[in-house]
Amino acid sequence: MTGRLAGKVAVITGGASGIGAGTARLFHAEGARVVIGDLQEEPGAVLAAELGEGAVFARADVTREDDVAALVDTAVERFGGLDVMMNNAGVMGVLGPVDRTPLAEADLTIAINLRGVLCGMKHAARVMKPRRSGVILSTSSPAGMLGGVGPHVYSAVKAGVIGLSNSVAAELRRFGVRCNVLVPGAVVSPMTAGLVAGGPGDLPGAEAALSATAYMDRPLRPADVAAGALYLASDEASHVTGIVLPVDAGMTGAGGPSPFAKD
Repeated sequence: MTGRLAGKVAVITGGASGIGAGTARLFHAEGARVVIGDLQEEPGAVLAAELGEGAVFARADVTREDDVAALVDTAVERFGGLDVMMNNAGVMGVLGPVDRTPLAEADLTIAINLRGVLCGMKHAARVMKPRRSGVILSTSSPAGMLGGVGPHVYSAVKAGVIGLSNSVAAELRRFGVRCNVLVPGAVVSPMTAGLVAGGPGDLPGAEAALSATAYMDRPLRPADVAAGALYLASDEASHVTGIVLPVDAGMTGAGGPSPFAKD
């Protein structure tokens, strides 16, 4: 590793598994001190112990503003500041046809996937603006850009993450704070395994299922998305703000089959 995040402090919500855990590992390996926020206490504590010095787990429910604020405060109190806020916590949420959508379940999906991102941005900004530096990253989805590839409310909130991030990027750039979005394709993760395999713990099953529809030679893995996050978090992207970075093997940009794609 090259120390691209040496001296930086990051908070990652949804950091105990999947994309969040992959990003926590890579950020820590690149020199960052990491606060792992998640509702999953056991895997979060195990990951923090695996990473060792410079990593801490804090239980957080992103629907509770006080929990999100506490994650930021933990970063400041334990490690002296906050350089990167990654709003990654999310759920697939309410499913089914629009005419049979339970609104209480829709409200919870919105609270986790969009309101939670807003909370993360709000409390990151209160620390970053006075310091006139920082990076806010948020995880969206191809479902927020393309119709028909995800549940209705999930698609709406993931589109909302992009709109919110672009608007906040315009405000915060004069304070030296960058705000960008990652758009991962289907990733081999517990959330995906719960949808396409035998359950959240069946990662081999998810790998096999996603291999059948992968756009490239294999399915996406958390480390692939983490690499995109690392670039956006690093000083190499010092003038990159207000962008959407797809890490989806071309699903959103080159989703159609090519007549020339023959061996």
